[in-house]
Amino acid sequence: MATKKSGGSSKNLRDSQPKYLGTKIHDGEGAMTGNVIVRQRGTVILAGKNVKVGKDHTLYAMKEGKVKFTKARKTTFNGRTSMRAVANVI
Repeated sequence: MATKKSGGSSKNLRDSQPKYLGTKIHDGEGAMTGNVIVRQRGTVILAGKNVKVGKDHTLYAMKEGKVKFTKARKTTFNGRTSMRAVANVI
């Protein structure tokens, strides 16, 4: 008889691969054209000047310059306003 449970009959032995999300280039750091600034799920941080959004909501630089994170007042779908983070390359 086995002293350890095998992987076939146990439900919690599987683990997904890490997705490496987060900010890759921080405020004040330099960015080259095409560099990834933020990898995220959904648009937590919005794209600002010289920044584009990829199909998986990744923010990347369109020009060479310094990354600057700011706050912007945005109107939501129900008419309320909220402060949102915006990534810019200046």
